Amino acid sequence: MLSINISKHATPQNYELSELPAPTVDDPSDIIIKVHAASVNPIDVKKASGASKMVLKDSFPYKIGYDCAGTVAEIGSQVTRFKVGDEVFTRLPECHRGTWSELAKTTEDFVALKPKSLSMEDSASIPLAAMTALQALRGYPGSLEGKTVFIPAGCTFLATCLYTTKAYLVAVSGTGLFACQLAKNVFKAGKVITTVSTSKVPQVKELLGDGVVDEIIDYRKTDPKTVIPVQSVDFLFDTTGDSMTYLSQMRPTGAIVSISILTSGDTLQNSSLMRLSPDKNNKATVPYPVRLALNVLDRIRVMRASRYGVKYSAIFLEPNAKDLESISEWVESGKLRTVVGTKVPYKDIKAVRDACQVVFDSKGGVGKSVITFV
Repeated sequence: MLSINISKHATPQNYELSELPAPTVDDPSDIIIKVHAASVNPIDVKKASGASKMVLKDSFPYKIGYDCAGTVAEIGSQVTRFKVGDEVFTRLPECHRGTWSELAKTTEDFVALKPKSLSMEDSASIPLAAMTALQALRGYPGSLEGKTVFIPAGCTFLATCLYTTKAYLVAVSGTGLFACQLAKNVFKAGKVITTVSTSKVPQVKELLGDGVVDEIIDYRKTDPKTVIPVQSVDFLFDTTGDSMTYLSQMRPTGAIVSISILTSGDTLQNSSLMRLSPDKNNKATVPYPVRLALNVLDRIRVMRASRYGVKYSAIFLEPNAKDLESISEWVESGKLRTVVGTKVPYKDIKAVRDACQVVFDSKGGVGKSVITFV
C-alpha cells in the first residue's frame, strides 16, 4: 500500500510517499480500514518531528496520522460490531498509528460508525479534537448545567503547545470549537465565554451555531481578565496553557482542566501514548527523572489552584469507541458540527507537505486540514 511516512524524525518537507507492507488481521478483534480521508492534527506533525522521542522510542518507517474515516475492508473472527463495507471513523491508539495510508489497522475498541449525514472528509476531522473536548468537559466535578464555562480560543484550529522537558508533547487542534458546542448543547452550560481574534469575531455564530457562545471576547483588543468578573467562572477549559493567570476569575468551587500543558508524570505513564499494544498493561516506561519532574510541576499547579479553592488537572486523550459513538449521535442530532478547510490528495506529496507545514508552524485559517485518499 501507499503510505505517507518518514525514515527518521523529520519536519513536513521531508515526508515521503512510498510503498509499505499492508496491515493484516493478526488478532480476532482486528479491523482493517480502507482510508477515504485523514485529518492533520498538530500532534501528528510534532510527534513525527521527534517531540516525544525522549519518552517513547519510535520505529521506522514511521507511519503518520491518528484520525481517519473510511470503509471496513477486513475484520477478525471476533469482531461483532462491524461488517465489511461499513463506513466508520476512528482515532487510532499510538500502537496502531498510521492513518495517512491507504489502509489502517486497529481493533473495534477504537472504531465507530461515522455520522451518516457527514462526508468522509468531515468525519475524519472530528475524532481527536471532539473526544479531547468531551473528556475535558467531563473533568468538572458535578453537573455543568447552568454553570459558566470559559473556553479560550473557541474558534482556533491551530493551537499548538509543545512542552518536551526534552520529553513530552501536547498538541491540540480544533478542540475549542467542539468544546463550546458540547458545553452548551450537551452539558447544558448556562453561559459559554470564549476568546477569538478580531477577524474571527463575525464568524463565531456561523461556525458554532446560534446561541452556543454567550460572550465573545476579542483578545487582540481586550484582556479577558479585565472583562470576566472575579469569581464568576465555574469551569475553565484550558486550550492555551495560561490557566493559572485566570485563578482570580474562578469560583472557589470551580475546576480547571488543561489539555495544553504538561500532565503529571503518572498521568503520562498511564496514558495511551505509552501503550505498546491494545493491551492496557503493555506499556513503555517514562524515564524516572522525567516522571518525577512532571509530577512536581503538576503538583505545583494543583497547589496554586487549591489556594483559590479550585480543582486543577491536566489530561491526555484516551481514544475509545464509546465516546465516538456519542459524538456521532450528537452530530446527527444537530448538536455538534465541524469545519473542514484545506483538502489535499495524498498522491500530491508536495501539497501534503505544504498543508502539514502550515499545521507544524501553527499558522493557518479556519478549518481542519484533511488528506483525501479516494
